[in-house]
Amino acid sequence: MMHGFTTRRLGWAILFSGAMWVACSSLSPCRAAEDAEVTKLLQTFVDELVPITPGEGKFPAELTRPGAGDAADQLIKLNGPFAIAKYEVPQNLYEAVMGENPSKWKGPRNSVEMMDWKEARAFCAKLTDLLKDAKLIEADEEIRLPTEIEWEYCCRAGTTTRYSFGDKAQSPGDEDKQASLLDEYGWHTGNAAGNDPPVGALKPNPWGLYDVHGYLWEFCSNRWTESVAIDAEIDDRPPGAVVIRGGSWKDRFEDLASASRRRFSTRDRDDAVGFRCVKAPVGKAAR
Repeated sequence: MMHGFTTRRLGWAILFSGAMWVACSSLSPCRAAEDAEVTKLLQTFVDELVPITPGEGKFPAELTRPGAGDAADQLIKLNGPFAIAKYEVPQNLYEAVMGENPSKWKGPRNSVEMMDWKEARAFCAKLTDLLKDAKLIEADEEIRLPTEIEWEYCCRAGTTTRYSFGDKAQSPGDEDKQASLLDEYGWHTGNAAGNDPPVGALKPNPWGLYDVHGYLWEFCSNRWTESVAIDAEIDDRPPGAVVIRGGSWKDRFEDLASASRRRFSTRDRDDAVGFRCVKAPVGKAAR
């Protein structure tokens, strides 16, 4: 369903909402309807945030990163609660906030792509302002990109296996890029021809987060380093390259593991790169 799509010409406005077209001879009634659609999208975004409380309830206090070979596991303590979006940012929300949709693969509830890292951050800043104006988040909260540790903590969802659903992506009999066990959870080169499904079409991880394996690589806030950055800096200094996580529909199943990471220039755009958002206290990272 398309939300908030408007066309204005010669003083007329046409608003498409669901299956209903509304034509207005003045812009004000349509603007009110359009604003209502934006408010609805903002409320949906807030409703779809998943609270994450490290050390409380089902959420472990530490992220456990399995060591390679005989190496010991890496234990990384998380500091403080935050919330993360259940889905990658969909195109209807991005367009409502930014006034444009850069995506190659169009669809209102498809994940948005073809933006660069700075534009993803700009979206988060504008969304923060809109949510504060609508009193949907507190004055001391912000929407931002997740740090690399926050992202992996949420992707793993307390697991230490290769994927959040287990160690294997392939069933007996799968060949080459086939990965029938992964097919239920992630879009990859073995089961996707493009970025054209809506968000949440497959199964979520144990914490109810969708598309953490595949669909789109997701921007993190961290500058690229050869090893995982344990302590993230939340600042405005522009890095030359950042971390993306999770793999995409363009990648083989091996690249969709919970630990998969890649270097990506802040200037680049790709139809296999998008992002999801975190809500957290201003200027604070859980790690």
